[in-house]
Amino acid sequence: MSGSAKWTAVTKTATKSPQLKSLSDYIQERFEEFSRSQKDVARYIVDHLDEAAFLTAEELARRASTSSSTVVRFSQALGFEGYPELQQAAIEEYRTTIANTGANGGALFSFDHSELEGSLSADYSNLEETARKLTSDQVNASVAALAESQRIVIVGVDQMAFFASYLRHTLSLLDIRAEIVASTGGESLQRLGRIDESTLVITLSAGRAHPLLLRAMKLALHRGARTLAISDATMSEVGEHAELTLYFSSNSPSFTRSHTALMALIQGLAHGLYARDEAAHKDRIRAYKLK
Repeated sequence: MSGSAKWTAVTKTATKSPQLKSLSDYIQERFEEFSRSQKDVARYIVDHLDEAAFLTAEELARRASTSSSTVVRFSQALGFEGYPELQQAAIEEYRTTIANTGANGGALFSFDHSELEGSLSADYSNLEETARKLTSDQVNASVAALAESQRIVIVGVDQMAFFASYLRHTLSLLDIRAEIVASTGGESLQRLGRIDESTLVITLSAGRAHPLLLRAMKLALHRGARTLAISDATMSEVGEHAELTLYFSSNSPSFTRSHTALMALIQGLAHGLYARDEAAHKDRIRAYKLK
């Protein structure tokens, strides 16, 4: 069966038959067939469908950190003639999702809104999407790993270095020490070199994972350490190797990804740790006068 023949069945998902696959499902089924750059496009479409459906090929390429020619080749690999046909399938799936969830009725702002309103609305949706995709089992297991590990190493590079630092700060409030690896410098590599079976390695990523994160995750697996990947990609390269994974949505109408849901996720993990033994933490937190 040719690629286009396959897609005849798939595109009907969005508008006609619930038994047939959506664009997102079809992409996920064939994910391992794609090149590395095509996987970047695939991840972005699956995790940011409401944005991707209305982006040009050039805009989608920029968001996925690749080229417009890769976007076109990815479309053709799925059986489309070109990007416009893939985009139409994405629009159909998005419209069906909106119709099924009644999302339009719950919109915070009208369609003709300011840049500030657009950003706030996107963040509201990011929080909802993050909460919808996370399970209590995932969160509880992550909190337990944080509470029980003797040593914690947080790996976050570039913009994620700030969030690694913030996570370390929230943990320190609960008297949990953590180390940060934010570069390929000597001291950071020494911290990775001390990873052992008593360590929990946490990676933070947005978009394509930095090679250092993959290196840290593979080293942790080799040495029997526990691992937690926090990412805005449901098909994260780092997450493929991790014992535990947590997803956050990062859609944004602006020039950079939104990190509101990531901040909320870090806060949620800290709250979960506090709730495990509130009596033990109460006096310490009161001394900080945080509230």
